[in-house]
Formats: sequence, structure tokens, C-alpha cells
Amino acid sequence: MSLTVASGPFGRTPAGRLNGTLETPGGFILWDPVPHRVRARFAGRTVVDTRGAVLLHETNHLPVYYVPEADLDHDLLVPTETRTFCPIKGDCSYRSIRVGDRVATDAVWAYRAPIPSAPFLAGYAALVWDALDEWLVEDEQVHGHPRDPYHRIDVYPTSTHVRVLLDGEVLADSRRARVLYETSLPPRYYLPIEDVRVDLLEPSPTRTRCAYKGEASYWHARVGGRLVDDLVWSYPEPDLDAQPVRGLLCFLAERVDV
Repeated sequence: MSLTVASGPFGRTPAGRLNGTLETPGGFILWDPVPHRVRARFAGRTVVDTRGAVLLHETNHLPVYYVPEADLDHDLLVPTETRTFCPIKGDCSYRSIRVGDRVATDAVWAYRAPIPSAPFLAGYAALVWDALDEWLVEDEQVHGHPRDPYHRIDVYPTSTHVRVLLDGEVLADSRRARVLYETSLPPRYYLPIEDVRVDLLEPSPTRTRCAYKGEASYWHARVGGRLVDDLVWSYPEPDLDAQPVRGLLCFLAERVDV
């Protein structure tokens, strides 16, 4: 998803073509300021509160918020000895977040003296998304990773005849599908539950969270004694972008015949 991963224009396997080449050692970076307020909380404390956030897009990675050092609560940060090196950004140092007895080790990183081709990194830091308890954009909690302004979802009803088979067994047969197109990802067909062999499905405890679509529930499929884990998912209470596929079922096409 986004410009720099999967089949995005600056990803490893772009679907489209440019009228030139972009030759960068190790990957491509886009430093892209965002207009909204960004906050992150840990153990009841606000670690960062900023209107100066920037999204860093990097080849083969999801976008990451970088925030001005001045907008961090430095009273909560503890330097560590951890150091790493990135060929397209430079030497990286780390800090932990400490609030009382809770510690998020190496949860904040920064390139204090970035390489000459990435001078914009100086004075900014990034935070490990999952190390924080809560992220907010303006006053809405966001999940998974920062939303990418170049990412979009389109859902269309289609009369395409969609059949899903596993080991020759028909799992679904529908002419009432909705096809979901999502930036840099393959199209996904979402089917009415009435057109799916739900007798071959078993509920799974797996739950995932998409930054754009919301929380997904999963099912296993059992055919002829063979159990295929987490083959089917649905968004029962989707976020705005996935409202058109609310309650519909989708099969992981890479593991079945569609």
C-alpha cells in the first residue's frame, strides 16, 4: 500500500511505467509534510503533540510519521546505547519511553546527522507505532499505521460471475459481488453470505486491523478433511472506506481458485 510498497510507482515491483529511471542506492524516499495534528500517548502521558509532522515514504516500507524534536516530551525519553545504520538515511540513535514502571525500549529513533542526500531528517524523530498505546489524528484515534494520502479504496458492484474453488470444491458462486480496488494491492471480490458455502467455514479467533478498512474477522475453510486457516475475512463494522463491503465475505485469492 502507498507509493513505495508492492506495485506502487516507487515500490520494488511497480505496476506502471515512468518516462525515465530513478536510481537511488538502497531505495527511494519522499519527505512529505502533512497538515493535521498528530498525537501519541503512552501510559496515560502524551509523548508527542505536533502540527509539524511529516510522512516519510521509503521503498518497501509503509509511511512513517516523523515529528519535530521540539514537540516531544523529553522528560519521558531515556537515551539507550542502541545504534543502527541505514544506507539511505545514515546513523540512527534510539531512546526509550519511560512512564513510572512502564518502559517502551528503543521506541523513538532519530538521524541526528543524516547523510548528505537526506538533510531534512535532522531535527526530527520517529516513534515505533505499536509501542505507543494510542495515536490520534486531530481527535480521531487511528490504528495500524499512518494513513497514506496517496492511498485510496474504490468499491464497485459487478455482474462478473465469481466462483471460488478449493481442491475442486465450490466454496462460493455469485453474480452479486462487490470488487474492492485498493492502491498497490490486487482486486478483492466481496460476496454476499448467501452465495457462500458457510457450512464449509469455521470461525477463527484471528482479528486484524486495517488503517483504512477497520477490524476484520476471519474463518477457516474445511474441504475433504483439509483445513485452510484464515482463508476468509469480513468487515462487520467497517471504517468509512469499507462501508460498501460491510458484512460481505472475501476469500484470499492466492490460496484458492477464483
